[in-house]
Amino acid sequence: MTPVPTKGNRMKRRTRLLSTLALAAITATALAACGSSSNPVSSEGGNDSGSSAGSVVIGSTNFPENELLANIYADVLRAKGVKVSTQLNIGSREIVYKLIQSGKITVLPEYNGALLAYLDPKTTATTKDATDQELSAKLDPKLEVLEPSSAEDKDSLNVTKANAEKYDLHSIADLTKVADTFTLGGPPEFKTRLQGVVGLKSVYGVDFSDRFQPLDEAGKLTIDALKDGSVQVADIFSTDPSIVANNFVTLTDPKGLFGAQNVVPLVYKAGVNQTIVDALNAVSAKLDTPTLARLVSEVVSDKKDSTAVASEFAKSAGLV
Repeated sequence: MTPVPTKGNRMKRRTRLLSTLALAAITATALAACGSSSNPVSSEGGNDSGSSAGSVVIGSTNFPENELLANIYADVLRAKGVKVSTQLNIGSREIVYKLIQSGKITVLPEYNGALLAYLDPKTTATTKDATDQELSAKLDPKLEVLEPSSAEDKDSLNVTKANAEKYDLHSIADLTKVADTFTLGGPPEFKTRLQGVVGLKSVYGVDFSDRFQPLDEAGKLTIDALKDGSVQVADIFSTDPSIVANNFVTLTDPKGLFGAQNVVPLVYKAGVNQTIVDALNAVSAKLDTPTLARLVSEVVSDKKDSTAVASEFAKSAGLV
């Protein structure tokens, strides 16, 4: 005999139904916020949305240069009729790589050497050609790197001019003289990367394992810490204008720990078509290191809006 539903049972079933519907709505909203789409661009370049130019979600990591590059990509693709949305300043490579693997973002400005070191901590590649070859082999099959630019931005170790002169510091190898008293500052993930604390010990014999201060990704915290002496060595990107502005001394890297670091578009293959690929490759062809350093200086030192700097570059380079 089937029991007659009581008011309490009906209320519980209704509550469970509403909770299920609410969870579905939240999940759909979260996926949309991450840039996923129910109509992804096919690997053949087709697009269910009806736009022959396609659509992409462009992401960036959490430092000004990468956000600037993402804005350049966005500006150029929009000029080609591509529907673009952006997810900027997401976080470190450890976070954004997983997002592009899943297709939640479609395009990401990357650096060939740093990405290879993330995928293969044991890599010994230092030249551009060797790095590109190994990187293509190590990438998730759903991903592809397009044409690298000649523009490079590397991790670099910097000291104040006063300490460079006091301790006669010129190269990373010279840090063996002071590593037991100096503290190294950089982003948290720098402590576990080959192109970081791990490589400094294995390649140069400089051990900062117990004297590492986690800060930010070559940002204000890192710059200020080096200036005020909270740290004596800082990981700063080589195109960062703060190096010149503060008379920091960049230590040379004779053993090539930081290797080739060419800016390169990383794409989710099923999310791009030939129009998108050609446009991104055109950006790479126009970027070189002095240009990139100038653009970063405009954003960081001159406090110009990143989107405006990106737009000005795209126009002046004939990309839009």
